[in-house]
Amino acid sequence: MTVKSAAKSNHSPETTSGGKPKSSFFENVMLSFDEAAQFTSHPKGLLDQIKACNNVLYLQFPTKTSRGWEVIEAWRVEHSHHKLPAKGGIRFAPHTDQEEVCALAALMTFKCAIVDVPFGGAKGAIKIDRKNYTEEELERITRRYTAELIKRNCIGPAVDVPAPDYGTGPKEMAWIADTYHLMNQENIDALGCVTGKPVSQGGIDGRVEATGRGLFFGLREACSKADDMKKLGLEPGLEGKRVIVQGFGNVGYHAAKFCMEGGAIIVAIAEWNGGVYNPAGIDVNLLDQFRRETKGILGYPGAETVTDAMALLEMDCDILIPAALENQITKDNAPRIKARIVAEGANGPTTYAAEKILEKKGILMLPDMYLNAGGVTVSYFEWLKNLSHVSFGRMDRRYRDATYTNILKALETGTGKTFTDSERQAIAHGADEKTLVNSGLEDTMILSYNQMREEMRRDPRIPNLRMAAYVNAINKVAQAYLELGVFP
Repeated sequence: MTVKSAAKSNHSPETTSGGKPKSSFFENVMLSFDEAAQFTSHPKGLLDQIKACNNVLYLQFPTKTSRGWEVIEAWRVEHSHHKLPAKGGIRFAPHTDQEEVCALAALMTFKCAIVDVPFGGAKGAIKIDRKNYTEEELERITRRYTAELIKRNCIGPAVDVPAPDYGTGPKEMAWIADTYHLMNQENIDALGCVTGKPVSQGGIDGRVEATGRGLFFGLREACSKADDMKKLGLEPGLEGKRVIVQGFGNVGYHAAKFCMEGGAIIVAIAEWNGGVYNPAGIDVNLLDQFRRETKGILGYPGAETVTDAMALLEMDCDILIPAALENQITKDNAPRIKARIVAEGANGPTTYAAEKILEKKGILMLPDMYLNAGGVTVSYFEWLKNLSHVSFGRMDRRYRDATYTNILKALETGTGKTFTDSERQAIAHGADEKTLVNSGLEDTMILSYNQMREEMRRDPRIPNLRMAAYVNAINKVAQAYLELGVFP
């Protein structure tokens, strides 16, 4: 094992010392933090502690593949221990590095604070391209990575709780949970060591679509503010607004699906190798079916194929949802962005310099650290479910069914009105797990947006919602440290 300190740089976020283009995700996060810190009254020492990554674990371990033995690089970064456990996804990506993982871990700290989820921030990564490995090899790598984390006390329901991220999903989380349980058989809460598991393996109904659904709830709430929409030249509400989505993975697909169901018009969807465009609207469900059949979205008969994926970001629309990877909107293409709202589904899709350009253009930015927090919010619900050892709604759903049915019967007797079977079923249905999860997610996203918006309205120096989100998060983390007595 090798432990490295978090990477630092004295260069600007989009240029190197030689003047060549560069986009440092970590620097973008730190620049935003430093700007937001100016709007707080906390001492420098406390701000430095909030900013620092507390624990950076760098791993190298061998694994046998069809090509022979390979040495795998991996990381687990715990950014903050102001609350435990730490929480953050694990990604499989061929170009990941320590700087990226540190940036993502820092964002997780602030993200959890914004939505009032009691976790510190963390993130993990394994530097592989999963397309180059068989499922058996991926399982072997995942289990070995988990074992390395266990040996160093970097995973556990009370210590550090991973989740899915780019390149991973429920299957990988099930492998992690099984490995942890095999090595901690006496721990009755072992399933709480990781979230995003299949429902049959201790997961929670609604977790798969949680990030996309949370994005929809947040975007819908932002669009409901008549004063804010008037400044953008838009009518209140999501209905009829033209949306472009970059990325058609889990987040992008579900965000597009829920926006379409909410009345928005999905005019374009971009993937890494191109995209599809139809100003009259794209049926997201039909496009997803086409993708499953052909392993891609290009050539979809219900839209025009566009080979330049990045060009789609610059097309005319009301809302742009970058839901792929970081550093997609830079100072180079920001001047050509025509959207009135940029709703960040990915982590860090807009660079610090690009946001300054968009801000001058009057574009409303809905920041990633708020808008894609649906995943960690529902992960929190899953963690609670694992610790309580009972599904949400299991104890009282039938009781509520009976109560609501008796109320309907009383209404029928007192008023003479007769309810149809479908009306009776809709009204008298007690909440199941998925209903409660979605309700909790919706409430979280609405309350958090209004907290963030109120922060900006309270202090006229705060220029945008991202800064308001950072200020809100910094204040909450600082309060936790002060209450711990770390900074009297």
